[in-house]
Amino acid sequence: LLAKSLKRAAIMAVDENDNNPLSVSLRRSVNPDDMLSFKRPGIQEGVFKNLRLGKYALEGRIEIQRLRIEDARKVLYAELQKHHARGVRAILIKHGRGEHSKPIPALCKSYLNQWLQELPEVIAFHSAQKQHGSLAATYVLLKKHPDQKQINRERLFQRGV
Repeated sequence: LLAKSLKRAAIMAVDENDNNPLSVSLRRSVNPDDMLSFKRPGIQEGVFKNLRLGKYALEGRIEIQRLRIEDARKVLYAELQKHHARGVRAILIKHGRGEHSKPIPALCKSYLNQWLQELPEVIAFHSAQKQHGSLAATYVLLKKHPDQKQINRERLFQRGV
């Protein structure tokens, strides 16, 4: 009954003009101690390993912990779109572990796990290393923006490669 009322409230809270594709209903929850890990088909193992080990320079940070789920959804989508448009490739998202979140533990973390998989700009993500927040934060690898691909082509062409 509580889950149904939460789902109804989340659907009602979605703005009709909202172009945010992130879902408002949670399909599967994760535990506070679960490690988040995802990569799209075709992502090289070495690239994913470097992400997992925190070897990429983090060009952006997004904080969604302690936000209401509707607010976290809006902030996450807007910030990811902004970072992608700027050509940022690796970011850190701080979401918290959520041991004490209600109505279920790790609510924000569970939604984040689902939302990142729904966005085509996200090609991989993994729970962070200890120095970056461990299970309370996640590394995210974004696709190259089409403009960035063109800039790289032009740069390589000028070098004569």
